[in-house]
Amino acid sequence: MQAAYLIGPRTIELRPTQAPDCPPDGLLLEMKACGICGSDLRRWQEGPPSGVSHLIQGHELAGVVTAIGRETREYKPGDRLALAPDIHCGLCYYCRRGLYNLCLDLKLLGITPGLDGGFSEQVMIPRSVLTHGIVHWMPEGLSFAEGALAETLSSVLASHAKCKTTLGETVVVMGAGPVGCLHTVVAQARGARVILAEPLPARRRGAEKFSPDAILDVTRQDPVEAVRKLTNGIGADVVICANPVTATQTQAVEIVRRGGKVVLFGGLPKADPTTHLDGNRIHYGEIEVVGSFSYHPSFHEEALRVLSRKQVRAELFITHTKSLSRISEGFEIAKSGEALKVMIEPD
Repeated sequence: MQAAYLIGPRTIELRPTQAPDCPPDGLLLEMKACGICGSDLRRWQEGPPSGVSHLIQGHELAGVVTAIGRETREYKPGDRLALAPDIHCGLCYYCRRGLYNLCLDLKLLGITPGLDGGFSEQVMIPRSVLTHGIVHWMPEGLSFAEGALAETLSSVLASHAKCKTTLGETVVVMGAGPVGCLHTVVAQARGARVILAEPLPARRRGAEKFSPDAILDVTRQDPVEAVRKLTNGIGADVVICANPVTATQTQAVEIVRRGGKVVLFGGLPKADPTTHLDGNRIHYGEIEVVGSFSYHPSFHEEALRVLSRKQVRAELFITHTKSLSRISEGFEIAKSGEALKVMIEPD
């Protein structure tokens, strides 16, 4: 079989490799679609973690079960499954309270060294993933690409559930990448109007098909002033920072209204994770600033239902598809900003 090995910064090598053995209490999955995520892109640019020779990435995964171990009872060959990366321990303070995404020993498929991900023709799924990971059967009629997109959508659904986006609100989304556009569609579905802020022309053009109420060119417009004008001087009810840019978090506190919410959705670079927020504005304006990371497994199941019902149309988000043998091209396209979601499929 073939697998894509990340061996250095922006260097992926497609290697013939022996198919993994099926664990007695796990299964083998034939990859049918696996999305390139923003976190995959950052790791690709940096290369494998220090002390690690290679990494098989890919955690937005959908495929078909090809073999099951002798102790595996829940699944059978031919099952169509969608997977997400999180593998919680089930024992820590947070897991015992159902807060699995905050697990103190969280491991991630395709991200944690030693847990090979979906950029491979066959993926070994161990018992730890089946019992403490995020694995769901795909609804009838759902394509594999849609099943893979469910992982990204899951975190967006969880974020809006947390901040209780509702009818009549104004939501500002900072960033018009695939996640920002998903935030736009989900906020609209919950009855909010959306203002999208994005510096890249290609991404602003790509976001037009989602019909936000306004798209701001932040290279030419002050987003704080622009949002104030669009909200009669009040500010936004919710501001979602959907990109890894420190400045947007600072601006978000200025954009949001008194009593509003700022959602820090996009993680910052590990080398520079410090942001600066106006503490007095947060204090006197009673502004809520919340983090939003990953999700409870139930949101992955919900995302599959939402995609199956076409409440979110995957074809609007999946702009490029590349074969596994052309995965490096897929990463380059994703890096360019010309794509929304790049999907990798088998050759």
